[in-house]
Amino acid sequence: MAKYCEDIVNRICALIETDSYTDKEVCNLVDISQETFITWKREKPEFSESIKRAERVFLSFIATEARKSLVKKIQGYTVQEKKTVYASQLIEGQSKPKIKEQTITDKHFQPDTTAIIFALCNQDSDNFKNKTTIAGDKENPLTLTPTVILQYDGKPINLKT
Repeated sequence: MAKYCEDIVNRICALIETDSYTDKEVCNLVDISQETFITWKREKPEFSESIKRAERVFLSFIATEARKSLVKKIQGYTVQEKKTVYASQLIEGQSKPKIKEQTITDKHFQPDTTAIIFALCNQDSDNFKNKTTIAGDKENPLTLTPTVILQYDGKPINLKT
């Protein structure tokens, strides 16, 4: 069994805070066995608490990134695409690549309606609801009608999706 020390704990926590590693992957990266990892979690409360704290840091990071991504989907965004065409050029008897043409294009992504509906239904559920109506009986087959109910000045507006 590897010797428990603060350096190993810090390395383990740094890995957990930055990525979604499994326990096995973390153990391989810090060169300890899974049995040692499990024993430390069970027998050393400070180790177990450090692991939990590192997991909370990672989950907080993921939640922040998800919010940023949702904002981009709601607002739309622009990215630059760079295309480079190379030509071969002989220099001192050797073929070396030379830039023949380079273009930069702005590519715009429109706001995503689904992301907008998701945000509205979750952030302002008094005015925006996303519900599915199920209708049918023995003679008529079941039909699903997803509907987003929007209210403006207290008056409902139904959008069929």
